[in-house]
Amino acid sequence: MLANLAAVASDARVRAAIGDPNLSPGKVAGIFIGILAGQLNGEAENFVRVLAENRRLEVLPEIRTQYEALRNEREQVVEAEIYTAFELSDPQVAELVAVLERKTGRRVRARAELDKELLGGVKIVIGDKVIDASARAQLSALESALKT
Repeated sequence: MLANLAAVASDARVRAAIGDPNLSPGKVAGIFIGILAGQLNGEAENFVRVLAENRRLEVLPEIRTQYEALRNEREQVVEAEIYTAFELSDPQVAELVAVLERKTGRRVRARAELDKELLGGVKIVIGDKVIDASARAQLSALESALKT
């Protein structure tokens, strides 16, 4: 539900409605609840109303981000972004995730993306840690070593 609320709050038209001083907080909450009709339980609707009353609906995407971070911490899960020059197969991603799980001691939720800037290899970002095993990084390291 929080993901849906954050998505609605990120829409440009909804952001315009949130910022419209002519709309009452109840009306803005009604817009949210109407857009997500049938997808919200009572607690979520009350949450929307409280945020609307306090004029804080625009922070829903950040609330979702913070909630996900807290949930991942509690469940001992880390998010990993894997950048590769070429598409990885599912078994390759699974093998990479298994290696990362052994290294971090936590479950890894990975998202693989293509990065045409990489010549080959892989670059992995886990939080503020970067593991750059790309050909570009190795060539840069070699260049630096040759210059010194």
